[in-house]
Amino acid sequence: MKTKDTLFIGLMLFALFFGAGNLIYPPFLGMEAGSSFWLAISGFILTGVGLPILAIAAIAMVKGGAEGLASRVHPLFSFVFISIVYLAIGPLFAIPRGATVAYEMGLKPFVLGGPIESIGLLLFSITFFAVVYALSLNPTKIVDRVGQWLTPALLLAIVSLAVASYFNLEASSYEPSNKYLSVPFFTGFLEGYLTMDTIASLAFGLIVINALKEKGISNPKDLMKHSIIAGLIAGAGLAFVYVAIGMMGVKMVSYGTFENGSAILSNGAELLFGSSGKLLLGFIVLLACLTTCIGLTIACSQYVTKKTTKIGYKTTVTIIVLFSLFVSNLGLNQIISLSIPILVMVYPITIVLVTLAFLHRLFNGKQMVYCGAILFTGLVSIFEGLIMYVKKISYLDTLLPYLENVFAQLLFSDLGLAWLIPAFVGGILGYCLDYLITNRNKVAKDTNSKKIA
Repeated sequence: MKTKDTLFIGLMLFALFFGAGNLIYPPFLGMEAGSSFWLAISGFILTGVGLPILAIAAIAMVKGGAEGLASRVHPLFSFVFISIVYLAIGPLFAIPRGATVAYEMGLKPFVLGGPIESIGLLLFSITFFAVVYALSLNPTKIVDRVGQWLTPALLLAIVSLAVASYFNLEASSYEPSNKYLSVPFFTGFLEGYLTMDTIASLAFGLIVINALKEKGISNPKDLMKHSIIAGLIAGAGLAFVYVAIGMMGVKMVSYGTFENGSAILSNGAELLFGSSGKLLLGFIVLLACLTTCIGLTIACSQYVTKKTTKIGYKTTVTIIVLFSLFVSNLGLNQIISLSIPILVMVYPITIVLVTLAFLHRLFNGKQMVYCGAILFTGLVSIFEGLIMYVKKISYLDTLLPYLENVFAQLLFSDLGLAWLIPAFVGGILGYCLDYLITNRNKVAKDTNSKKIA
């Protein structure tokens, strides 16, 4: 396989990962973290870059990809969990979010307020998803379309914005907000969840593997090697962009207060390039969201058609695109509000699964270890997600303090890592239980052998 082929697959993977969340969260992190920026962005990069690369590598070395990895817990768990993952990164949250962010940052600044905004979102989303639909129909062309053409254009536009902000915006040192005052690294770590990249890698891993196979790579070791290289190329690009637009957020504090990362980038682009800056930003956002939505549509459609022969690939793409079109018109704030609790539930389970894949040989792949670790992790992460949903329901207010008090008793709950100790304990208990069952069966077998003798 040629080096340029691996490079193009890495660039494709970068573009698939780099979507809505990757654009709007780092600048806001930079604005809030202030003098603690480097600690905060390090935590963000760990979950936003490091974990996705590890997930790609884990999928490459496990037969059956993400489903095979989840099946190590149980086949039923694999079906339920992977289905939830594809729904979250697909038509329920990530794809509609991509279209809505593209509208909010690309077209909305040029649209008047009032009813015209809603009509503008509808017309934009129809056009956006028409392009997604057309480019998703032939998944074998994704490396050529994204890796060779869309990604270089996206990177060039981002580099232009980053270089201009570095040399032209004045930096000022200031104290971080309360959110980043005590544990900026772990706060940044949790913010990295919002990119959805680690759970998206469970789907994108299959796209990478298929792209490598099309280039003639079939040996498992070679697949893993080239998957890791492609992941590192994508990761290097993501880390650069996160630091660049995060620093832009730090510097923009000197120019006013902003409600979100979208406003920071929009105002920064206008400061740097005037009215044409909004056009440049709109181009960046449109390309970023478009490439990600194409990749997610392909990944979800491939998963559905793999699970059932009754629904064709084209039909699945059509259903996903139409449903995403409907959800995107609910608005960005509503989509984000509904997605965060789901991410809090799913992310820890994904992290533990990926970690266990690399420790597989250490405990001889015992199923009880997978079951124990995932069960304990799931209980904590689902409980935390439910607390977030309870906060949104007014008539459950009296229940909320009790739930929060119970959750606060867990170690590292203040860091957002309440699942960490339960995952470890669950894995150890699973190992011990497997050992006891194996020993009991061995003793019973020996006893029966002696009786027969």
